[in-house]
Order: sequence, then structure tokens, then C-alpha cells
Amino acid sequence: MGALFRSEEMNLCQIFLQSEAAYACVSELGELGLVQFKDLNPDVNAFQRKFVSEIMRCEEMQRKLRYIHKELKKDQMKIPDTDENPKAPAPKEMIDLEATFEKIESELKEVNTNAEALRRNYLELTELKEVLKKTHVFFSEHGRHGIVDDAQHALMHDEGGGFVPITSVQLGFVAGVIPREKIPAFERLLWFANRGNTFLKYDDIDQPLEDPVSGDAIDKCVFLIFFQGEQLKARVRKICEGFKATLYPCPEISQERTEMLTGVSTRLEDLKTVLNQTKDHRMRVLMSAQKELRTWIIKVKKIKAIYHTLNMCNFDVSHNSLIAECWTPVSGLEEIQQALKHGTELSGSTVPSILHRMQTKEVPPTYFKTNKFTSVFQEIIDAYGIATYQEVNPAPYAIISFPFLFAVMFGDFGHGFIMFLAGFWMVIMEKKLTSGKSDNEIMNMFVGGRYIITMMGLFSIYTGLIYNDIFSKSVNIFGSGWHPSYDFKTLQAESSRVLNPEDHFDNTTGPYPFGVDPIWQSSLNKITFTNSLKMKISVIFGVSQMLLGVLLSCVNHVYFRRPINIFCEFIPQIVFLLCLFGYLVALVFYKWIFFTSLCTQYAPQLLIQFINMFLITYTPRSANFTGDVYACMDIEPTVINATSQTVFYEHQQPIQITLVVLALLMVPVMLLFKPFILRARHNARVKRRAGLNATSQRTLIHNEEHPESSDDSKKVKGERPEAHLSDIELGAMSGKDPTMSINGEDGGVVSHSEVGLVELEEEEEEEEFDMGEIFIHQAIHTIEYCLGCISHTASYLRLWALSLAHAQLSEVLWSMLFRFSLTMDFAYAGGFIIFFVFAAFAAVTVAVLLLMEGLSAFLHTLRLHWVEFNSKFYMGEGYKFAPYSFKHLLDADIDE
Repeated sequence: MGALFRSEEMNLCQIFLQSEAAYACVSELGELGLVQFKDLNPDVNAFQRKFVSEIMRCEEMQRKLRYIHKELKKDQMKIPDTDENPKAPAPKEMIDLEATFEKIESELKEVNTNAEALRRNYLELTELKEVLKKTHVFFSEHGRHGIVDDAQHALMHDEGGGFVPITSVQLGFVAGVIPREKIPAFERLLWFANRGNTFLKYDDIDQPLEDPVSGDAIDKCVFLIFFQGEQLKARVRKICEGFKATLYPCPEISQERTEMLTGVSTRLEDLKTVLNQTKDHRMRVLMSAQKELRTWIIKVKKIKAIYHTLNMCNFDVSHNSLIAECWTPVSGLEEIQQALKHGTELSGSTVPSILHRMQTKEVPPTYFKTNKFTSVFQEIIDAYGIATYQEVNPAPYAIISFPFLFAVMFGDFGHGFIMFLAGFWMVIMEKKLTSGKSDNEIMNMFVGGRYIITMMGLFSIYTGLIYNDIFSKSVNIFGSGWHPSYDFKTLQAESSRVLNPEDHFDNTTGPYPFGVDPIWQSSLNKITFTNSLKMKISVIFGVSQMLLGVLLSCVNHVYFRRPINIFCEFIPQIVFLLCLFGYLVALVFYKWIFFTSLCTQYAPQLLIQFINMFLITYTPRSANFTGDVYACMDIEPTVINATSQTVFYEHQQPIQITLVVLALLMVPVMLLFKPFILRARHNARVKRRAGLNATSQRTLIHNEEHPESSDDSKKVKGERPEAHLSDIELGAMSGKDPTMSINGEDGGVVSHSEVGLVELEEEEEEEEFDMGEIFIHQAIHTIEYCLGCISHTASYLRLWALSLAHAQLSEVLWSMLFRFSLTMDFAYAGGFIIFFVFAAFAAVTVAVLLLMEGLSAFLHTLRLHWVEFNSKFYMGEGYKFAPYSFKHLLDADIDE
């Protein structure tokens, strides 16, 4: 919890790496995943960096791996999913990898080229076989000269319209294959282009053919075209070429066609054997690559990441070393040193790598140590804004408050139990669900939030028991505290009766032990009772959470050493909140404790009382009574002039006036005190600097602590006096440990106090004090807080509103669907009807009440945490720690 409550303390380090050990050391740091490197060459083009050639080699290897992966996908072969995490190979192993990939790629390309040529040849022989078969059928159906005679009679006629003798006509024909969808256009063009002087006969090929390139199935037809003369023959050939129809030789003599068909069939059988052998060879190549492909992908990714990181370093030519700067958590420095040591040993270098901790003015990144349970809550907070370095993190509180506030709106035992089972199932099956990469984004989202779904379901079970609401029904577990004494005739005479607590409530057993009494389920004023209860607890929860947010702001002020914020912001804010809305919560508990059934007629209406508190409008009770007239007594309200708007406790008027005045006085305190205090401090600082001839706070401190500094150093214009002091003296002045860390020795760590000092120095040295800007900023902050307390308290009423909506929607679904089927009087068909009605009831319950209502409650809970809670203390102006890590490279997706 400590690490999650506040971000890890970070340190900016320099790493000095010898060239021969740099690759191995960076590889070990990537396996560790605790270092965020800074780019020390931001102005250098990517193609002008030192290791650009190695990165291009990695790109080429990834291209070859993508090609192999694509070939695997063609044969529907998947990459085996294993937990293996191979180490990054040594630079000399890149040559072996490149040779292996080159061999596999060239082999696959050669096999694919040969297979495509064989498939093309097989297609041509298959088409020729079909042409010979269909042509033989054409001629067989019409006799030896029948089809020729039909073509002659259709084509040849004299100028007068009479037919020319048959023996004088010599016809030729061509045969071929064309895609089936082109036949209508092909036939029309033949007719119009040749003016009807061609005769077309075609038939479909029964079996679809395979495209040699894509492997898709294509439907084709065999055609036979008769014509006269060479001119028409040339024209027919051009039309066939335009439609990409394939022409095949076809003998006119039946015996020759039969012999050719036999030869083609033999060649097809031989070709099929060769194709099967080629396919088997391709499969063996792919299977050998499939086993190692995931390992190869991860290795190449790691090599590429290492060289990308090395490109971010500076190269020291004189010492033949690389210099890197990186952010690291202080708690992980020892592990980083061990990783550097191990990398140096692997490389065989005799010169150790040096880790030097630096002082810096930069704001460090924010880093929280999370696990698979807390990460989802941290991501919810990060979606609002990354925490400022080492400020209080709302995530630990959201682990409890987020599912609890969700359950307040969603409270139903039955619905919560279903949600809990769904989340618990995903938790149990998380290894299986998270190992495979799914394209279903909605399912991935549910799996990622499996722990928060489980928690929301668990808390909904609890609040459902509190509300005594199970699928809109109540359960009498412990026995109701109400015992009506009406007889049967009285109940028959009137449809409804009022139960007086004095007569029908069992004071010996007391109220229902846990949650709401089940008798309210059947009462006519159920909504009135539950609305009053849920509205009050919504205000109580809201004010409590806002109060926690304000208290956490004090924790931030103390940690960052901002006493002015404690006195000028925190104290006025907490007083303002408690005087108004803390008092309202106190009134709720006062009414619950001190007003019983004896004085229900003059129990106070808290909303009216709260409004009258600001209007300073009070209705006193009668002065005729002495003694404790504010106690809850069995007295007629008219006797003591008591209503729901009269004062209901002693000294109510002066107490409420004091609280309102005190709250109003906090507004100018928040608005004015801090700007004027900052202005007074600035003026005092300016006077001190002017008297000491200082240009900065740092120089001022040195002038004060070292009045004996030499005159020569002061005469140099613009020269800082600390330039003449040693690192140890400077460290003593600034109150820090000045030692430098080399290979694990203590050195400068960026702490919260130093960050505040750095910000203060930057403001003093670079920015001028602008009273107007500070005053406007403080005014905005004051107005936002004061109005926010009012609007945010009202915003928490969504807890009551959504709880009411969920309960009523559940009750409507039960009444109009399920209960309706239970009231139908059918002898045997009722069981079947209830079966189908229950299926519809279950489907609507899951789709509407669980998914839609659950999503609505989730979004409202998200808003309550982001706006109402976080705005009280959370700045969210940091940037996330993005360590150089190989963990995200373990996915065997080559397209990343």
C-alpha cells in the first residue's frame, strides 16, 4: 500500500557503457524493465544515428518474418503460443539469423514459383481435357456432320434469300474456355461484330477450377465457334483475346480427339503427383519454421529495441564509450547495478559500467508498482490524469470506494450475484483468456476489468442485502419486527390499513437485524420510505468522500512542505465544508436518533430547515412550555405550536447563524490571504537581494553563509559565487548529501523537497512576480471550491436516483413479465409457458439490468471519482514512467 499511496522516488542517472559491453548491458536492462532512457540526440535525424544500419537489418529480418507468417496464414497454420522468453541474441548471431531467414524465404519463394507454374500447367491441361470432352459430346449429339450441317444452314444464304448448296461451304471452328460470367457479353459481341456470321455453342464445366495464383475457385464454360473464312477467324480470335478466353487445339477427327484426351489424362495424373510432392515439401518447410517463428520474432524485436535505445545515447569517441541518461526508481538501483554487472560479464569486457546518480531540475516521471489486481484501478485514475510526482494517489481508496459507490446505485443481491459469478469465472480462467489474442474488443475489455467486475458484484451483493432486494423481491430471513393485529374481517373490509408503530411494532425484538425490514416490500408507501433513506445515505457518503479528499490535500501540503497552503487553503476549506454540509449530515443522524414514532408529526424537514438556515428564517415553538420542550414527547403538535419547520433543538438559531457566518468568513480567507502573503514574501526577498547584490535565491544563500568570499570573485560580472566552491561546500549549503554515486554509492536523489526547491528557484530566477495573475488564479480556485461543495453534494444524489431507477426497472420487469406468467391458469401448458417466459426474463435481465444499467452505474461512479473526489486534492499533472522493457515484446505479433 505504501508504494501505491505515493509514487516511487525517482532518480536521474548517467550510465557509462564501454562500446563492447553496451549491447549486453542494455539487453539486461530491457529484461529488468526499470529504466526509462532519455533521448540525448533529439536533433539528430533517425538516418544519421550510429546504429541505423543495424536497425535497417532488423527491419529487413522483420520483413522476411512477415513473409513467412503470411505463408503460414495461407495454410491456416498458427504460431504456437508458449511462455518461452528467449534472451536477446548476441550481435554476432544476427548473421546466423539473417542467413536462416534468407534461406527459408528463398526456399519458400522457389517452392511457390514452382507450385504456381505447376498449377497453371495443371489448369491448362484440365481445361484442354474439358474442351476435348465437351467437343466430343457436341459432335456425338448431332452425328458426325450434324453440328456442321446446323452451322452451315444457320450461316450461309444467297443474296436473294435462298440457301447456297451445302457442299460449296467450307466451315472452320475454334474451341476454348471462358469464365462463365462473361458468356452473355461474349455472345452478344460475337453476333454484332461478325454480323451474325458465327455460330456459338457452349456448355458449363461441372467442377469449379482453381486459380493458380490466388487459389480461388472459378467457374468456366467450354465454347465452340463456327465461322467461314480467314477474316472471320482472325476477328473471332481477337474477340477471344479481348475477353481473356483461352483457345485450345481440337482435332476434327474423333479418333484423334480420343488419342489426345488419353494423353492429356496421363499427363494430368503425373502432374498431380508432382503437385502433391511440391505441397508436401512446402508443408515441411513451413512446419520447421512454425516451431521457431515465435522465438525468432521476439529475438528480432529485442535486437531492434536494443539498437533503438543505443541510438539515444551519446558516443564518447575519446573513451570509446556510450553515455546514457535515464530515470530509475531509487528502490531498483541495486537491481540495475546487478544487471549492468551481469551484462559486462556476458560481454567479456574488463572495464565495468558506471552508474552515476545526478542532481537535476527536471520533474521526474510518476511510477507506481501495481499488480494484476490493482492495475485496473490505477488505469482508471490515470485516465483522468497521471499523478504529479509523489502526490497522493487516489487508486488505493478507489479499490474500495469505486465498487462500493457502484453497488449503492446497483444494489440487488440477484444481479450482483450474477455479476460476481461472471467476474469470478474470468478470474479463474484468466490464464486461458489472456493468453490468446482475441479480435473481440468488447470481450477483451471485460477480461481486462475482471477484478473490478468481481468486486462490483461482491459489493452489490452486500448492498442488495442492505436494501433487502433480490430481483425486486424481499426475503424475510430474521423475521419482521412488524406484527399486524387486524383480524380477517377488518382486512376484508378495507384494501389497505395503516400500521401504527405503537400498536404493531414489536419493541422487544427490535428492528430488523440486517438491512430493510421485508414488510416494506408489500407496503404502499415503499417508495416514500426508500427514497428518504437512500437520499440521506447518498448525502452522507458524498460529504464523507469529499471530506476525505480535503484531508488528503492536507497530506500533500505537509509532504511538499507548503505551510501557507495548509493555513490559507486547507483549514478554510475544511471549515467551510463542515460548517455547511458536515452540519447537514449531523442533522440527519440527529433526526434518526432523537425522533421516534411519538413525534412524527413535528419531525423536522431537513431540506426546509437547511434552506431556512441560509435565509435566517426561524419558527420558534410556543413559549408557554417550560422545561425540555425539544424532547420527543407524546404531545399534540398544536399545543406546543410545533411543525416540521419549527426549531427542534435548543440554541438552534444561534448555532446555525454562527456556522453560516463562519463559513462565509472562510471565503475571503481563501481568496485574499495567500496572494498577499506571497506578495509580502516577494517584496522582502527583493529587498534582501538588493541589499546583498544577489541575482538568485542560491546566490543569496551563498552570500549570507560566505561573507568571506574573495573580492575577485565578486568583481566578475554575472559570475555565480558558487562556481568557486567545491561540490562538498555546495552540498552543505543546500542541505543535501553531496556525494556522487559510482557503481552503487549514495548520491543525489530527486526528492519531493528538492522538486519544490527547484520549482521555487525557477520561478524566482526566470519569472517575475505578477500579483494580478496570482490573485485571479486564487479567485478561480476559491470560486471553484465553494460552488463545487454545493454542486458536488447535489451530484452525489445520483446514488439515490440510479438506485431508485434500478429497483423500479427490476420491479417492472418482474411484474409485467414473470409474475404475469405465474398468474395464468393452464393445466399443462403453464409449465412450457413459464419456461419460455423465464428465458425472456433472464435475457432482458442480463441485457438491460446487468449490461445497460451496469454500464450506466459504472459511468456515474467514474464521474464521482474523477470530479467530486479527485478535484479536492489531485492535480494529475505528471507524466507516466515508461520503462524500457521487453515485457511488451513477448507478443508474437510481427505487425507491431
